[in-house]
Amino acid sequence: MGTGIRAELKVDADGTCPVAGAAADAGTSIISVSRGVDPGASGAVTEEFMLEDADAEWVAESDPELTPVFTYGTKTVYRFTRSRDQGCPCELVEAFDCPIVDVHARGGMLYLVFHAADMAELRSIITALRAEYPTVDIRRLLQSQGDPAENDLVFLDRGRLTARQREVLERAHEMGYFEHPKGANAGEVADSLDISRSTFSEHLSAAQTKLLDAILEA
Repeated sequence: MGTGIRAELKVDADGTCPVAGAAADAGTSIISVSRGVDPGASGAVTEEFMLEDADAEWVAESDPELTPVFTYGTKTVYRFTRSRDQGCPCELVEAFDCPIVDVHARGGMLYLVFHAADMAELRSIITALRAEYPTVDIRRLLQSQGDPAENDLVFLDRGRLTARQREVLERAHEMGYFEHPKGANAGEVADSLDISRSTFSEHLSAAQTKLLDAILEA
């Protein structure tokens, strides 16, 4: 059995992806995104995606390169061709020999699903994406080893926390604030940081909320 990791990332494509741009302009989600090499153009990629007709009034005006190619009732498939190596998040991930297995767009953000061989490879991919794009969030990680229900991994991004929130959280942990019985109370941790007890509570609550959001978000 494989021991890899299935990852879903949310990436701000920062104007580099027509699909994400179309989703933002239309104010809707885009699914059924497919890509292929254009046989008639060396180094080109052809992509298609589907939109509800009610959300597609912007197409003719916003991007003349988008061509309607098929209609499913109230949905229309649009096609466009672009050059490779133009700064596409999908291509960056695939440079690590990790094919994109699912991609959709919502609110101008791309949601990418792929399989990494291990956590080290996943960290390398995330690091490379963060060097190019303003926002890269880990939505879900699933490890294939053992019972899938017991291996729903969460990649906690400490970048969610401000420097002060990290300092407060680390000091509270070091002093045993989270232990039972407590090694230190809130007032003692606050005094060690030279802040008021209320300020300590505010920073700690904000940090815990962000970490819980990362663990519990779908």
